[in-house]
Amino acid sequence: MSTGPGAASAPAPDGHEDPTTPDAPRKTSMFASLRVRNYRLFFMGQVVSNIGTWMQRIAQDWLVLSLTGSSAAVGITTALQFLPMLLFGLYGGVLVDRLRKRPTLLVTQSSMAVTALFLAVLTLTGHVQVWHVYVAAFAMGLATVVDNPARQSFVSELVGRDQLQNAVSLNSANFQSARLVGPAVAGLMITGVGTGWAFLANGLSFVAPLSCLLLMRARELHAVERAPRGKGQLREGLHYVAGRPELIWTIVLVGFIGTFGFNFPVFLSAFADDVFDAGAGAYSLFNTLMAVGSLAGALLAARRGTARLRVLIAAALAFGALEMVAATAPRLWLFALLMVPIGVFSMTVNVTANTSIQMSTDPAMRGRVMALYMMVFLGGSPVGAPIVGWVTDAYGARAGFAAGGAVAATAALVIGLVLARVGNLRLSVGWHRGHPQVRFVPRERREELAPAA
Repeated sequence: MSTGPGAASAPAPDGHEDPTTPDAPRKTSMFASLRVRNYRLFFMGQVVSNIGTWMQRIAQDWLVLSLTGSSAAVGITTALQFLPMLLFGLYGGVLVDRLRKRPTLLVTQSSMAVTALFLAVLTLTGHVQVWHVYVAAFAMGLATVVDNPARQSFVSELVGRDQLQNAVSLNSANFQSARLVGPAVAGLMITGVGTGWAFLANGLSFVAPLSCLLLMRARELHAVERAPRGKGQLREGLHYVAGRPELIWTIVLVGFIGTFGFNFPVFLSAFADDVFDAGAGAYSLFNTLMAVGSLAGALLAARRGTARLRVLIAAALAFGALEMVAATAPRLWLFALLMVPIGVFSMTVNVTANTSIQMSTDPAMRGRVMALYMMVFLGGSPVGAPIVGWVTDAYGARAGFAAGGAVAATAALVIGLVLARVGNLRLSVGWHRGHPQVRFVPRERREELAPAA
């Protein structure tokens, strides 16, 4: 599939090569991109900041619950944090394409630090009210509108095309590691000294990424073309995505999976409480095991040198199938164990989609495309949560989880067939070195690659 005009300068698949066609997987060192000094600084800054972010998430929810006693208020806080991305995400992408990424990140990260410190002061002085938390959540969301696509796009400037998949995978591993550490530290801090100190810790954690951004060597960045200021750039970005099947169908697939398959708080809490009657301890165990699987999935993705759409389709199918299997698990221990491979394949979907989109996008368009991708990905769960929650309440947790998996698997199968048709491919089933092999191959090579008897 062609990446369109300007592809020669973009980190995109070669013009003759379809991203769904089979090739020998290119392995790389699991931590190859850490050899790049600028990326190493970026990674270290994000380690500290991500832990602080997870601490704030836990502290924020707990503070709202303690102030109001209402789970609905916690939901409002989460909605306010996602609302700016849904409303202004595409405009954030336009800004990111016009601006230099490193100065932009210095501004967005500083604004997040100020917001966290503002909340810390109010909480520690005993003056905090729930509307203060709402305002802080919305302010964080506004900063994320620009910060998220800027950080996603900046990775390619740090490492270049050859190590992009490795760097994106390590970013995901970084985030998942923080997901294991941050909530635990937040729990100890909230219990020991109070929520205000968790907000203060997050505010101070931004010193790390800000310092690392300032220490980077500008001459070692991979220069990319910036979009000039002009009218119609939002519409131009949407037309760009609509004209490239490898982009639009990947985003559609992620949208279906994010909306119906990734609502784990709804599914896992229902299984812990209603199905297995095991309480908060089981819910925590499910989330921990899924985080372990996600971390493993991110590290495995870091070893792959390429991001292929066939890997994305296969991982999405496996993810949906595993959710349907887990929905029928008769015992708690079996359900808990299935969280690990579900975490592996959910992260494979996330990393492969992210990398393939970045590699198939012209640099001048990358901010707008990544903003659309993140808007669909991050916005899917809040939109889908009421739907899957209603199914779970009406028909039970098993039906809700199975339905989410069925939507994910069906979307993967249909979109895989669409991409195969667009790329003039056919399904080939045969044997290779004594093992069954299922793959897509170009139609004109049917006779040459006919399966051996």
